[in-house]
Amino acid sequence: MDMLQSTDFWLGLLMIIWINIILSGDNAVVIALAARGLPPEQQKKAIFWGSGAAVVLRVVLTVVAAKLLELPYLQIIGGLLLLWIGAQLLSEEDEEEGEAHEGGGLMAAVRTILIADLVMSLDNVIAVAAAAKGNDVLLIIGLAISIPLVIFGSTLMIKLMERYPVIVLLGAALIGWVGGETIAHDVALREFKEANSWLGLACAAAGALIVIGWGKLSARKAQRHDD
Repeated sequence: MDMLQSTDFWLGLLMIIWINIILSGDNAVVIALAARGLPPEQQKKAIFWGSGAAVVLRVVLTVVAAKLLELPYLQIIGGLLLLWIGAQLLSEEDEEEGEAHEGGGLMAAVRTILIADLVMSLDNVIAVAAAAKGNDVLLIIGLAISIPLVIFGSTLMIKLMERYPVIVLLGAALIGWVGGETIAHDVALREFKEANSWLGLACAAAGALIVIGWGKLSARKAQRHDD
């Protein structure tokens, strides 16, 4: 009870919720892209399970994120993985959605969401952990509250993607941008980045362009193969 009556507790909780609102935008895009090709009923399940599992994953990551970020080449690998995910999600835009895509699509979507969130959350969870100031209860409550925020954002993004297909392209580009930024922040490139301030922006822009080009090329190859 003393903890719940503490001003610091409620301020910390508000900070964590606010941080999650700010940082959950790209996660909502990934979830929406991964789930948009599923039947409506499976979309809801993918969003629910993907969002819930992603938040649980963030709680676990918070304990080890600081140490993981000090491992060289880990963020480079993670960034490259994000580029691949972004390209794969974009390439599906022009592919026909037959029974083979729908069958087993739910688990594939949830898996994609988890892998992308694992990579994208390494930096994010450090900000959340700082706001929690070592209070595990505060951390878990704050992240649990963020689940409906991510679910709402993902549902809204799917509706927008259906109405404005260009958002799919922009969403994939965002994943590529985050992937490029992730690569640039790797500890192995720290000294080079400090000496060259343009590296972060250049890697982010290159990541977005790579995903768009790679995704569109993969879609065209798939269409030619089907023809």
